[in-house]
Amino acid sequence: MIDSGYITEDFIIHLAQSIGFDFVGSSEVNANPLDTKDHPYGVWTLPPTLGLGETNKDHYLAIGESDRMTLMFIKPK
Repeated sequence: MIDSGYITEDFIIHLAQSIGFDFVGSSEVNANPLDTKDHPYGVWTLPPTLGLGETNKDHYLAIGESDRMTLMFIKPK
């Protein structure tokens, strides 16, 4: 995750639960199915960073920004 910049849902859920939050659910509202997560500079290959500069720029612009997650947690009383 450090090299690619991509963090898994399981990691975030585990982290939040380890400090007392309960996982409620998730949504695909911010997902980007075009992001294959296997880019040369990880998430920084895609816009807005475009880590490869002009190299394959149109390809990475067509993918768009990275795949995102939307998670909901509650803090028990």
